[in-house]
Amino acid sequence: MSKGALEVQCPCCRSTLKVDAETGAVLIHKEPEKPKPIEDIGLAVRNLQVDAARREDIFQKSLADHKTRASTLDKKFDELFKQASEGPTERPFRPDFDLD
Repeated sequence: MSKGALEVQCPCCRSTLKVDAETGAVLIHKEPEKPKPIEDIGLAVRNLQVDAARREDIFQKSLADHKTRASTLDKKFDELFKQASEGPTERPFRPDFDLD
């Protein structure tokens, strides 16, 4: 092998490695520059406020649905109870047992 160093880029983390060709040892490890997580603080605050408003709207809809759910279920129960009391009370036909 020739003497010197090889520059290799890691496929996973995109860091640059300088490897000694003779020994295979890593001489230099340089990580890529990471972008700033937040470019504009004001924009990030506005996004958080919009998200908070959206979450509040979703919560209010859920709360309203929960409040009306009890009355809806009561209406359904009353209607089915009325239907059951008006209808005939006959036993269902069970072919496995009733044919004997």
